[in-house]
Amino acid sequence: MANTVFDDLLQRLRETQQELDREFDRLLEEGREEFRYRLRRGKVVFERNVRRLYRRHRIPAWRYIQRAPIAVILSAPLIYGMILPFAILDLSITLFQQVCFRIYGIPLVRRSDYLVVDRHRLPYLNLIEKLNCVYCGYGNQVLEYAREVAGRTEQFWCPIKHAQRTLDPHPRTQGFFSYGDASAYREGLKSLRVSWDDDRL
Repeated sequence: MANTVFDDLLQRLRETQQELDREFDRLLEEGREEFRYRLRRGKVVFERNVRRLYRRHRIPAWRYIQRAPIAVILSAPLIYGMILPFAILDLSITLFQQVCFRIYGIPLVRRSDYLVVDRHRLPYLNLIEKLNCVYCGYGNQVLEYAREVAGRTEQFWCPIKHAQRTLDPHPRTQGFFSYGDASAYREGLKSLRVSWDDDRL
């Protein structure tokens, strides 16, 4: 009975997620119309007069630095020093999946689906703000990319739910075996290792 309720909730969650994705796409399209830009080969292109209007909102970089609190300036090296761990993680996770996923037949995670760099194209951002946006976007997107690679790895090697729920489990855990269900694990592991059609289970 409990599994039936869970399966029903899971199905409704999938349907809600699909509806949410459609709504998100609709809002993105509305934003493109409202703010007059389009995507050309994956790159944002604003209408010429919109770019001029946006430039009026740009704060010159030197004034931006002058207005920055001293704590921001002092913490900048620590913040930007994280680029090295992010880059190492990016390289490591890419190398890991290129080798291991191919050996085990796990579909590769397309890095380009996760690493989208486009906020630096906003004309109302100055050079420092653009650099900040590229950096923050890269760091967060590397973590999203790494999470999906780790999630697929976990699905292949240890698709068992934890005894205690974590705060924000990755979507793949919804299809994992219940903690303590030895027979389901032994009987279903082989099929779960090839269940990649529904990308998130």
